[in-house]
Amino acid sequence: MMSSVTQAADDAAIQQKLSSVLGLTVDSIADSPVPGLVQVSTNRGFFYISDDGQFLIQARVLNIDEGMRDETEVAMTSLRLKGVEEMEASSITFKAKNEKHVISVFTDITCGYCRKLHNEIGELNDNGITVNYLAFPRAGLNSENYDDMVSVWCAKNPQQALTNAKAGDNVASATCKNKVAEQYKLGQKLGVNGTPNIILPDGSLIPGYQPASLIVSALEQAG
Repeated sequence: MMSSVTQAADDAAIQQKLSSVLGLTVDSIADSPVPGLVQVSTNRGFFYISDDGQFLIQARVLNIDEGMRDETEVAMTSLRLKGVEEMEASSITFKAKNEKHVISVFTDITCGYCRKLHNEIGELNDNGITVNYLAFPRAGLNSENYDDMVSVWCAKNPQQALTNAKAGDNVASATCKNKVAEQYKLGQKLGVNGTPNIILPDGSLIPGYQPASLIVSALEQAG
């Protein structure tokens, strides 16, 4: 059995290699279901790496003996839930009066499908679904897109500012202490590469636009 000291040294070596060679920041390292591999959560997504640090793998691990259970999705589910919980207080929230479910949506004010989903926010709220929006400026952190999203998050009425921006209105400049960059980095960590990206209460993911009626149906079936 590997000692904890040896394991810590191996983990440190893996973190150092990923940082120095690939420029990745490792958030966590854990055993994987596959012997010889460890799973790593980084600032640019979720990977597996051979325990000698030579091979980096981006893949899905399916457990044949457990009915093809997606072990990668199991691990990602817990990461999503933890991440959105940490960012909930800094999200722009459209709260349902009779709340039954809470979903988190990575969004961009310039994204056509994000605008389409936002046009259905009333239907979601009416069906007891609270929406927590998280910022994911697709153009990156050094962009006008990012600056505009900061202005939305810093507006006196962020909900109205977000609605106006998604309607195509000009964004009035505003600054404040905000977590737009942190939300964007969380999205990268969780593998978000497009918007909208919808995280359901159980941590499962809808990787794109779905009509409000289908989101309501999915949540009702989940219970």
